[in-house]
Amino acid sequence: MLTQSPWGLSHVKTAASVAAQILLLALIGIAFFVRTPQVSGLSMAPHIDSGEVVVINTAAYRIGSVRRGDIIAFTHDNPTPTVYLKRVVGLPGDRVEIRRGTVFINGDPLVEPYVEYRDDRSTAPITVPPKSYYVLGDNRANSDDSRDWGVVPANEIIGKAVIAIWPLTHLGLL
Repeated sequence: MLTQSPWGLSHVKTAASVAAQILLLALIGIAFFVRTPQVSGLSMAPHIDSGEVVVINTAAYRIGSVRRGDIIAFTHDNPTPTVYLKRVVGLPGDRVEIRRGTVFINGDPLVEPYVEYRDDRSTAPITVPPKSYYVLGDNRANSDDSRDWGVVPANEIIGKAVIAIWPLTHLGLL
């Protein structure tokens, strides 16, 4: 005696419809809220190398706020308009100073376990203006950043770098 499967034709159609809707929503989300640029340069090495492809969440700061330690993608016109990836070290209102390579925020040294390649540059103290951020590359010895061209206005931020996806040997959260 044959029994009818609990997965009749109507259940299969429903499951296929739900799967198609999920795929459509995922594609819309990727199209409007994600960018995947290929990195050019060594300023974020060794955590992000030249040639890697990273996922930028363009909705991250529409629903949340920029935090110290975030890796942000932003446009900057100096020296040429391009997209940069840098780490946020100074938030609006912070007093940032660098003494012989050590970053001080409001007089306290910043713990930066992500910095492997340090340099010994110093900068004069700066108070980060409202709606702006002080950013530095993780590879301090080889990075053009806020030390060179100043703070990043909030309106130039594209989103938050969240994951490296290529090459697969570097797949992981940032």
